[in-house]
Amino acid sequence: MAIVTRLVKDKAVVVFSKSSCCICHSIKTLICSFGANPTVYELDEHPDGKQIEKELKALGCKPCVPAVFIGQELVGGSNEIMSLHLKGKLVPMLIKEGAIWL
Repeated sequence: MAIVTRLVKDKAVVVFSKSSCCICHSIKTLICSFGANPTVYELDEHPDGKQIEKELKALGCKPCVPAVFIGQELVGGSNEIMSLHLKGKLVPMLIKEGAIWL
């Protein structure tokens, strides 16, 4: 978990993605639509992409992308993010971590 831990450290929102994944694009667009500026790591373009993918799978991410961390904690993939959004809980999480200001 060393690489993932290092990459999410001190960042409000991190999205692990693949550039060709349409679901990843949708999740990144949703988070950005609130005014957040997530740090995005495209695993298919990152030099340590294969190792990061293994670490995400070990954390329970299946599929491994998209994987969203808010406040250095793994929130989950697209299902978890959409569920939080529909319940009105995503924006408060982003505000709490300083990713957006209202």
